[in-house]
Amino acid sequence: MDLASRIRSIPDFPKPGIVFKDITPVLEDPAAFAYAVDWLADRFSDSGAKKVCAAEARGFMFAAALAYKLGWGMAPIRKPGKLPWKTLRQSYDLEYGSATLCIHEDAVKPGEKALLIDDLLATGGTADSMAKLVERLGGEVVGLGFIIELDFLKGRELLAGRRVESLVHVAGE
Repeated sequence: MDLASRIRSIPDFPKPGIVFKDITPVLEDPAAFAYAVDWLADRFSDSGAKKVCAAEARGFMFAAALAYKLGWGMAPIRKPGKLPWKTLRQSYDLEYGSATLCIHEDAVKPGEKALLIDDLLATGGTADSMAKLVERLGGEVVGLGFIIELDFLKGRELLAGRRVESLVHVAGE
């Protein structure tokens, strides 16, 4: 399936100079959404993970479906003030600003293997921060899965030494 043709590019969002990759058309197409989730499952079903962790909000959609498909748990990683229990925080830089992520202190158990999922790998800051949060809880990150990777931003370099799988690669924009 040509998933790349179902990803919409929106120039100057959320600010001038950024070309936002909109996965909404993938979610609206049952066959495309199933293809993306099945692709992730095929790549990571043998990873030993029993938990899928994802950053809000677009990563949640793929992670929840993947966790259900594989029979694993799912741990949300959210912005400050969005999780009701005790949390750990991790701040990082984005390609257009900075942000902070939080995870419940009991979301990943010591020694538990976790897979990290997001819709997009850009500079790698979000993914690196998710990994740091899981590792601070004593978990082991066994892989990171993305629907889209913006190769020209070299986010994979920040994740060097980790297993990274991306379904759609964007060479430049």
